Amino acid sequence: MVNIGIPKNYTVSPSSFTQTPSLIINHEAAVDLDSSNAFEGPEKLLEVWFSPSSEDLHNCSEPTGLKAVPAEIWKTMLDLVNCQVLSIVESPEVDAYLLSESSMFVWPHKLILKTCGTTTLLCGLPRILEIATLFGGYARATAPDVLGIAIAAAPYRVFYSRKNFLFPDRQRGPHRSWRDEVHTLDKLFVGGSAYMIGKMNGEHWYLYLTEPFTMLSAPASPASIDGSPTTETKIINFPSSVVKDRGSKVIEGEDETLEILMTDLDEENAKQFYLENASAVAEEQWRGSQAESDEILDVFSNTSDDSEVLAKSGCPPELTTEGHALGTVVSDTCGLSQIYPKSKYPDARIDAYQFTPCGFSANGVVPAAMGGRGTSYFTVHVTPEAICSYASFETNVPAGQTGRQTVEIIQSVVDIFKPGRFSVTLFEAKTTYDEIAAGDVVQVAEIKAFERQAARRGQKMDNIPGYKRIDRIVHDLDGYDLVFRYYERNDWTGGAPRIGERF
Repeated sequence: MVNIGIPKNYTVSPSSFTQTPSLIINHEAAVDLDSSNAFEGPEKLLEVWFSPSSEDLHNCSEPTGLKAVPAEIWKTMLDLVNCQVLSIVESPEVDAYLLSESSMFVWPHKLILKTCGTTTLLCGLPRILEIATLFGGYARATAPDVLGIAIAAAPYRVFYSRKNFLFPDRQRGPHRSWRDEVHTLDKLFVGGSAYMIGKMNGEHWYLYLTEPFTMLSAPASPASIDGSPTTETKIINFPSSVVKDRGSKVIEGEDETLEILMTDLDEENAKQFYLENASAVAEEQWRGSQAESDEILDVFSNTSDDSEVLAKSGCPPELTTEGHALGTVVSDTCGLSQIYPKSKYPDARIDAYQFTPCGFSANGVVPAAMGGRGTSYFTVHVTPEAICSYASFETNVPAGQTGRQTVEIIQSVVDIFKPGRFSVTLFEAKTTYDEIAAGDVVQVAEIKAFERQAARRGQKMDNIPGYKRIDRIVHDLDGYDLVFRYYERNDWTGGAPRIGERF
């Protein structure tokens, strides 16, 4: 049992599945950007919704939807993706899976899967659609022939996104290029849209999404499987003056996702994510706690036998080897635990893992504060080697619930890693005026007020201390507002971004 202090309505368990060694490389082996050992930190991110919300599981016969799926069944899907489960934090509303290559979160109505390295994430998508109907209770539909399965659940909505790869030549299967990924998704779904956001010759971000009430593609004939046209990728690179931020109405269960993708981490800050450094910190903390125990024992004992035993005993092995214990030490010392602090979120829990020789992953489960409803998540992944240094932070904790502005969350995360450059994507569901009942003057006024707040927030996000904003792109998607920003540190002298992949 992995003990991270879960309250009674939570459970956490280590995986019984076979663990694989970390794929994160030894720093000494790195010689240049083209080193065959360099690790691809930027993740592939898949979000599959089968219902609009956990309270509205339409076309689902299982009361708990996807949460009814046994962990062993999810393992069959993750085998296709080429990653394993390290531990699971279970809560009433969401289950958080910490993986050998990143994370998975499962709610009754949706699943988020985020994997790094050379994982084959999209290879698991057909199995997800099959699992949703066989074990999650969602309505059955005929699967396209290309899936290799007979039945599948038609999702409500699908999102797939990632940053440009540094080492695209090392990817496998459908991930060798964005065009291949779009073609794979087009074979599954009708009416998908593909976007590239940012500069073609600079940092950019890819997005594929489907319309609400997604339809599965019709069974394809063998002749048309490889010859069908691929959805055209729209390049979005508008100057900021062309569009403006739109506010989203803050409602119960609001849908917003903040993602911070950081490269060129400060080498001193990156050291805290090496096992050797983490173990030294843990041992120092442990010896300090033993010294305090010695003082207490000296007061209540006439002999020093107990204190001598404590002084001679070695540091526990879990504090010198990779695993969850060292992960907890790192999350506390680097400041991650304070982004959503216990003082405000007493039931929030972090499941963290420190890898050998370096690398770090963590999942956070964050129940709403101050009597609010809903459980959110955050996830962090770090590749600290200088040759391919990268860190990501993602959360759907609504900014309105935290009492902190989005820019404060960004600042806290950036302070942990001090990247040379980073990008921020903010995805927000929106309520349009067309959705408001005629004559509802109060609700219209509320939305206008939130629009003004969004404009002020946007101005603050353009001014992160120590950094200059290079790009700001705002796009109005179907049901969502998407804001992309790219920053470089004021003293950054590292040259142009390492693109690796070009559109």
